[in-house]
Amino acid sequence: MFRWQYLFPATRIAPDPRSGVLRRHHIHQSVIQRAVRKTAVEVGLTKRVTSHTLRHSFATHLLESGSDIRTVQELLGHTDVTTTMIYTHVLGKGGGGVTSPLDRLE
Repeated sequence: MFRWQYLFPATRIAPDPRSGVLRRHHIHQSVIQRAVRKTAVEVGLTKRVTSHTLRHSFATHLLESGSDIRTVQELLGHTDVTTTMIYTHVLGKGGGGVTSPLDRLE
């Protein structure tokens, strides 16, 4: 059986705020944000890029690749599909909001 491990573990061990037990926690979101921002500058992007931008891009790419909106909804952790539709800018586009991978074969 595998124990839970963080995808991005902190570099230092720190006391758990509730129990006081020393353990390794997840990396703080500001560290990830700084890395995203630094990378954007290094590759010459002029638009503001955040980790949230990557989340939007991932979801939109899934939809454009033909993934079902309910699958994207589950991956994003949204309880309501309307939130996913707004989030990925497909609300109001009807059935044409997402194309099938087969459409590209024509």
